[in-house]
Amino acid sequence: MPSPLPERAKALVLIAALLAVFLGALDALIVGAAMPTIVADLGGLELYSWVFSAYMLARAVSLPLFGKLADLYSTKRLFILALGIFLIGSVPAGAVRNMGELILLRAVQGVGAGGNFALAYIVVAEVSPPAERGRTMGLISFVWGISSLLGPLLGGLIVTYLPWPWVFYLNVPLGALAIWWVSRYFRESREKPAKATVDYLGAFALTAGILSLLMAFLIGGKTSGGWQKPEVVGLGVLTVVAFLLFYVAERRAADPILPLGFFRVPGFTLANGAAFFSSFAIFSLTAFMPLFLQGAMGKTPAELGVLMVPLSLGWSAGALTCGRLVARLGEKPASLAGSLLMGGGTALTLTFGATTGLLYFSTVVFGTGVGMGFISLSTLLTVQNSLTEMDLGVATSSHQFARNLGGTIGVGVCGSLVVHKMDEAMTSLMNSSLGANFPPELATRVATDIQNALRSEFTMSLSGPAMTALRTAIGKGVQVVFWTSLLVCFISLIFCIMLPRTERRRA
Repeated sequence: MPSPLPERAKALVLIAALLAVFLGALDALIVGAAMPTIVADLGGLELYSWVFSAYMLARAVSLPLFGKLADLYSTKRLFILALGIFLIGSVPAGAVRNMGELILLRAVQGVGAGGNFALAYIVVAEVSPPAERGRTMGLISFVWGISSLLGPLLGGLIVTYLPWPWVFYLNVPLGALAIWWVSRYFRESREKPAKATVDYLGAFALTAGILSLLMAFLIGGKTSGGWQKPEVVGLGVLTVVAFLLFYVAERRAADPILPLGFFRVPGFTLANGAAFFSSFAIFSLTAFMPLFLQGAMGKTPAELGVLMVPLSLGWSAGALTCGRLVARLGEKPASLAGSLLMGGGTALTLTFGATTGLLYFSTVVFGTGVGMGFISLSTLLTVQNSLTEMDLGVATSSHQFARNLGGTIGVGVCGSLVVHKMDEAMTSLMNSSLGANFPPELATRVATDIQNALRSEFTMSLSGPAMTALRTAIGKGVQVVFWTSLLVCFISLIFCIMLPRTERRRA
């Protein structure tokens, strides 16, 4: 095994890994802030959502693939490749002529970002002794939090003072610096097989299964009755067929993408399960809390942006704190503490209403974020410690994938539930004595997209009682997210309780 890196080289490699995560996390948020300006320039409003979906889907697919490849081939070369792909997507994205080209390049960026996320954790694990991994990986979660705060701000500043292509060009100097430091200072520390065999059929089946599953939830959760759409049913069938093919391929492959035997390892299965359900809850809350703030509590977009900051800060603070304590506490106690804190915070969201105080709201969401920070880091360490060093790539990427999958499915399921509840509430309102105060097309528009309930062209003409009734309906609609999140937090807690007390790294 190579000798440990000198402290300066180790620090620069860690910074390079953090830069890679920062770029990938920042990119989705900074582009989101710039998209209204980009659409105004390029047109193609009907393709607006696909700019984000293409990035997310490509990232989800590439995560497990890069993780497996890192167990077979050079981590350094793969990391440089992932960073290069991300930059290859970024540079021409600033010169696109239409939305179709932008969507294609966002998919390229997503492939690179997925590789960056998977490989950054692997690089950090390789350069850090096991006793220090919690502390150094806590820094990655801190970077996530910083990205969530800076992304919208930077996006707004760029489109205000610079041409919008700079939201993509900003990636170039930072990405190039990360490539330089990794190529110059990073040294491989894990043994790789002398002869690698790639499971192409498994990779194809896994990619098809992931894409069809995530697209089904993206489409089905947006509208009332979306799950009955022919395209969603077709995607569901394709998902089942793809994962059956994946199961057969993994049983036959000499070196499978995801060895099925890993699911018999309690630390691997239970920790990934806890990560899946906790991510289901936290991303659902993150997606629909702004709707509650603006629609039920009557806050302005600027106010809700500030009020969502404690959730990101809590997540970062929780991960940093967990990283410093986990070596003494152990992974299981840290996971249990995070699950209890997150579940308690989620339970308190059920007390939110139109008159909820801002300090109380901020405290609750901050505590929920702290709990997620503990869970995300402690379960990652559990998954890594449950497998051998040779399988570090699969272990790390499986956890990242579980989190991405949980968040996507959570938002899709909760979106469907919210739309259904809002549809019921709007029908009841339209049939009540206040129905005459509502534009006739409002109920139809809400069934298509719940955000229409907040559009000024519909709400500015409402009377005081009608506005109060609308806010109450929105509050009841979003409360189903709070109940659903509480349920899955409880499931995550059960998984954490079942975790083995200790997971010793096998040689």
